[in-house]
Amino acid sequence: MNKKISIITVCFNSVETIEDTIQSVLSQTYKNFEYIIIDGGSNDGTIDIILNYKDYISKFISEKDNGIYDAINKGILLSTGDIIGILNSDDCFTNKNIFSYINETFNISEIDMCWGDVNFYNKKGNIVRKYSSSQFNKNKLRFGLMPAHPTFYCRKQIFEISGYYRTDLKIASDFELILRFVNKGYKYSYLPLTMVDMKIGGISTKGFNSTLTIIKEIYFSCKINGLYTNYLFLILKYPFKILQFSFFKILR
Repeated sequence: MNKKISIITVCFNSVETIEDTIQSVLSQTYKNFEYIIIDGGSNDGTIDIILNYKDYISKFISEKDNGIYDAINKGILLSTGDIIGILNSDDCFTNKNIFSYINETFNISEIDMCWGDVNFYNKKGNIVRKYSSSQFNKNKLRFGLMPAHPTFYCRKQIFEISGYYRTDLKIASDFELILRFVNKGYKYSYLPLTMVDMKIGGISTKGFNSTLTIIKEIYFSCKINGLYTNYLFLILKYPFKILQFSFFKILR
């Protein structure tokens, strides 16, 4: 059975990257999908680029929002697909068959959600980090470790039953949502594939203040979902991330 996949891209002043993202979606060989773009009121030419592809975009709105997670929720509520996925406005799929792999994964497995791996690129186009979701388990959430959210695909009905992204969390709402869904016992599967090429520099990587915020939000997320953690556990994940970056520096 070919499931309908809804892809949501949230953007704001993304004129330098949005076209590559759009083309990455439209080039997929699996065609039973809808593409929804939620723009936060861009004024840099982003909207002009989007409108160049208006015949291929299922739904497009441009208006002020209450942050990225509010915008994602708008997209989910507008969606009509069986499976929901998110592709950020400066990310691209690694190949043209990603949707086919996702459809096949949901067809052959009794799962509610899945995820895979990502590559992180710098401004020079070099891979500086690889992140694999292969070793994910629930216990790792207490250390702030989660599967790669840019590769997260979930049945729409799970959102309808168990809720959407919390808009009171500014950086770690994706962590809280995955923790909540895992905690409720929804079945998940790892897709052994590098699915997304992701440019570094997102909201969760913008310096010391963002690091403090994300630690506090992850701690809060664990607390409200009944998963024990502490601040030492959450700090321990950062040496792991540094080692991943250092590995690629050595290779170059």
